[in-house]
Amino acid sequence: MRKITVSARATKQLGQALGKRIKPGQILALSGTLGSGKTTFVQGFARGLGIRHKIKSPTFVTFYFYPIPKTDLTLYHFDLYRLKTQAELREIGFQEIIKNKNSVTVIEWPEKAKRILPAKTKWIYFNHEGKHSGIRIIRGA
Repeated sequence: MRKITVSARATKQLGQALGKRIKPGQILALSGTLGSGKTTFVQGFARGLGIRHKIKSPTFVTFYFYPIPKTDLTLYHFDLYRLKTQAELREIGFQEIIKNKNSVTVIEWPEKAKRILPAKTKWIYFNHEGKHSGIRIIRGA
């Protein structure tokens, strides 16, 4: 997949479309610089799963979780930007969560956990054309 979006709305719509097709136990690794559209994509992705909660970046708390309506599944949204050590991943139960078949996991800044992510992880790469540009180039999965 290679998509170019020209607005936050289009990035959300792309996330929403993928959210409608996701399978239980799936892990998405969202790689990109600050402001490249990762959280915006997750907002649409959650909407595609039927989640109506306001989705915000978990940068300062490491992760949020949201029940996925009409299922026994849970969406886990991680932001590992502030992570300093691998021990912090163990402390929050990261490995148990990514192994859980009743979860859908989305990880921003996944490079910090790359060594322990399973081979089935789908990587999506985000680039943006400039600080004030709405253009995003999204490739992967």
